[in-house]
Amino acid sequence: MYYPLVLPLALAMVSLLPAINSQRTSICFSLTSSSAPSTPRPAVILPGLGNNTGDYEGLVATLKEGYNVPCVVAQVSRFDWLRNAAGLVDPNYWKGTLQPSPVLDWYLKRVEKAISDAKLLCTDENKGVSLIGHSAGGWLARVYMHKFGFSDISLLLTLGCPHLPPPKGVQGVIDQTRGLLDYVAVNCQPAVYTPELRYVCIAGRYIQGALLTGGSNSPPDEHTSGDTNSDGDHSLPSEGNSKNVPTGPTFQARFVGQGYKQVCGKADVWGDGVVPEMAAHLEGALNISLEGVYHSPVGSDDHTRPWFGSPSVVDKWAHHLLN
Repeated sequence: MYYPLVLPLALAMVSLLPAINSQRTSICFSLTSSSAPSTPRPAVILPGLGNNTGDYEGLVATLKEGYNVPCVVAQVSRFDWLRNAAGLVDPNYWKGTLQPSPVLDWYLKRVEKAISDAKLLCTDENKGVSLIGHSAGGWLARVYMHKFGFSDISLLLTLGCPHLPPPKGVQGVIDQTRGLLDYVAVNCQPAVYTPELRYVCIAGRYIQGALLTGGSNSPPDEHTSGDTNSDGDHSLPSEGNSKNVPTGPTFQARFVGQGYKQVCGKADVWGDGVVPEMAAHLEGALNISLEGVYHSPVGSDDHTRPWFGSPSVVDKWAHHLLN
């Protein structure tokens, strides 16, 4: 949960970015796809902050038509997110110690209803359902599992989710969740990857942020030294493209970097344009990073700016739903 205007503004600004070479939409390590079984378990898609149910129609169609995975999307409208403003009257909001209840109870009830609907689609009662949490939907899934249990859940797969609370004591960083991610870190079950329950956390590497002033403090990222092939190997940049390499951070990189800083305390890191890569992974989970993948279905394009739910990207992770 972010301040109401921050994420929409960030998405609008990032949508103006020049498209990153879509040929770099590859996973940072090799994955092999599996053929779809005849009756995969149903998936429940949990919308991210500011998104609505309709934003995931393309993802639902891709999973159903391409992988035979039936899906239910939690019923959320953009107007619903205004309910979070109720937290403003809670003293814990201003102290930075906000808890999920009661401010987010409305969302958890939508998750409960979606899971109930998905269970009706189960052909095998022992399979459970898969949760697909996009952005804030990922950590809200963890809150749901903490409060309601996870006996009916076999997989939690998160897409560009800011799992980790921002670091304390970093100048210019304000916890935009007002303590909610601290609550998640302390109270929710640690990530696991077991036959009974698996956590898969997927991060996007769409653009590297930059400091607001000056150059980057970080050494050149290994993934910027050349294109990444399907085996995760790196090649040297061609001389023909070297003259097009910017001499310094762009305005967009500096702007995006300030958003990254609010999430993880650092500006000059890679991320999906909204959530930094380092915040989208969890210790104990199967952590995956995908090159060239943008954060949101809003402002995305399946060919020039693919997001986590674009068909070419879904092909990198859908096999986790089929096991």
